[in-house]
Amino acid sequence: MDPVTGFFRTGLCDTDGRDVGQHTACVEMTEEFLVFARELGNDLITPMPQYEFPGLKPGDRWCVCVDTVAEAVEAQVPVKLVLNATHASVLEFITRDQLKACAADF
Repeated sequence: MDPVTGFFRTGLCDTDGRDVGQHTACVEMTEEFLVFARELGNDLITPMPQYEFPGLKPGDRWCVCVDTVAEAVEAQVPVKLVLNATHASVLEFITRDQLKACAADF
């Protein structure tokens, strides 16, 4: 809730048909993940007030696009997933073993 995350800015990694990016994976930010996401074109560092986006720093938790997380896992970039805040639909993109390996709270 600080910063308030989620596609709907409710603090939850919920989704519906309007959420094209599927912001369903709760990630605890690390410098490596932030840089990797920015290199993919998903800048999570720069504030964008028009979208109620404060910009993130290491240690922040944020609901990010599942594709970004899947690409980070594939590229072996360290990802710290907060499983108890991650939507179950992430299992369609990332295996249970990969989720466990990335778990920040397991």
